[in-house]
Amino acid sequence: MKILLLEDDLILNEIIEEHLVLQDNDVISTFSGYEAQNYLYSETFDLLLLDVNVPDINGFELLKELRAQNIKTPAIFITSLNMADDMQKGFESGCDDYIKKPFDLKELDLRINNIKRFFNISPQNITIIDEKISLDNENLTIITENKKIQITKKESEVLLYLIKNCSKIVSIEELTLNLWAYVDSPTASTIRTYIKNLRKFIGEDKISNIRGVGYRFNKK
Repeated sequence: MKILLLEDDLILNEIIEEHLVLQDNDVISTFSGYEAQNYLYSETFDLLLLDVNVPDINGFELLKELRAQNIKTPAIFITSLNMADDMQKGFESGCDDYIKKPFDLKELDLRINNIKRFFNISPQNITIIDEKISLDNENLTIITENKKIQITKKESEVLLYLIKNCSKIVSIEELTLNLWAYVDSPTASTIRTYIKNLRKFIGEDKISNIRGVGYRFNKK
């Protein structure tokens, strides 16, 4: 899992990063809001761990900005702000969970594992599509009963995003904002080609094309 960590306490940042790396996560550590912001608009992540009181942009404002840009990456606030009003601000800014300092690393693991379950983030990089089809995101392979189909990294990212957001219709604009850096934004035609390929690989019934609106993954 690829995680962005925003924590300006050098010692705590190092402790959390080391703990997460030992669990085979890919961690990008940042120490200020601007530094985190630069990564968030140039790379994609599976999870955000955000302190609130950090230099430049605070965690609440940073996440609000991301949500306003329709970037839905799961986020957990890790902060010493532990009053009910602070928690309310955190959830109103768009976080998915909130952990109060000081905390045990086991508690952090429990909350991260809950996010993995809720957003279908597999630690083995295997995502079950149905009883006969799965996606190996690490090896960029769709696995069926009879064969393995090699796909591109972007096809894998598009499919995963649709699966994680199966409760709603996902527009081409939302896919672009969440899966590409601004400077590398694809054309709508390119994304339609990715979708066409994926429907051929996993079955047209798995991804519905809602004309003029976007796409929806159909989870049984």
